[in-house]
Amino acid sequence: MRVTVSIDAGVADVRLNRPDKINALDGEMFEALAETGARLDEDPSVRAVVLSGEGRGFCAGLDFGGFRAMAGSDGAGSDGAGSDGAGSERDGAGIGGIGRTDGRITHLGQQAAYVWHEMHAPVIAAIHGVAFGGGIQIALGADIRIVAPDARMSVLEIRWGLTPDMTGTMMLPRLVGLDVAKELTFTGRIVDGREAVRIGLATRVSDTPLETALELARDIASRSPQAIRGAKRLLNQSGEVDVAEQFADERRTISSLIGSRNQAEAVAAYFEKRDPVFDD
Repeated sequence: MRVTVSIDAGVADVRLNRPDKINALDGEMFEALAETGARLDEDPSVRAVVLSGEGRGFCAGLDFGGFRAMAGSDGAGSDGAGSDGAGSERDGAGIGGIGRTDGRITHLGQQAAYVWHEMHAPVIAAIHGVAFGGGIQIALGADIRIVAPDARMSVLEIRWGLTPDMTGTMMLPRLVGLDVAKELTFTGRIVDGREAVRIGLATRVSDTPLETALELARDIASRSPQAIRGAKRLLNQSGEVDVAEQFADERRTISSLIGSRNQAEAVAAYFEKRDPVFDD
């Protein structure tokens, strides 16, 4: 099973589960990530998601063996898995299958990252070890990134003569600015967790990123889910719609919340000094 999921009190704990390959991306992993994200988004009881990797790292990037098969040459590299010795098997599902769009604006490889951005509930990535190439692009799809201080992150595709192709060219500049995004992409240099926070690539450093991410997710899950989802949508579309539409959507969103059952419960619970009980 390439991805595991457990749900507790509204928090979905999602883990890339290929630890022997540092969670390198093969056909099955792409399928599992896209399917898992879509399934969780249809579950109204999920109020927050934590995305992490089992074993030594978050995700080492594209599986080396699969990349060689796609390129048709044993001499080709990968965006991280090969350099760390993470991937060596030729996956029967085939890396080439990531080109399927299935009617989406993304192909399967892009959707494995973009599904977390599209998801209505907030997504927190907990990053330890490496997040290289496709791995860092998956993390960019999350709303928040908690990183270990010694985590190693890189837009590594340039090492193999490639460009980011899993929505990173849109997500990265939004976080770090266009000039820093270009520098990271043109050089493929590796940044640690502390630099990642300093340049805006990550949100916060933690010695225990998974525990910190789960704690934050539980806090978010304790808030009104309609307000959280509305806020995520408004913030995600900022800069992508014109100003008049953004302000109109703000008005529509607040109007749908004021006087609602969950909004009244938030106010009552605050003044009664108790935990709120929200409807999904």
